Amino acid sequence: MVKVNGTELDVAGKTVSEYLATTAYDPKRIAVEQNGDIVFKSQYDDTILKDGDRLEIVSFVGGG
Repeated sequence: MVKVNGTELDVAGKTVSEYLATTAYDPKRIAVEQNGDIVFKSQYDDTILKDGDRLEIVSFVGGG
């Protein structure tokens, strides 16, 4: 199980890209952190989620 924004999900074995494809997140407007480390967008296809990982996803919101 992987904890994503505080919720346990069964997504171990998927890449960050594969997980994001199952969500409503816009990959261009988010930041992803895995176990306290930023995951760069260029690494989404290569970063595999493992049991026990903590993933935090933050959406950017514009305003003015």
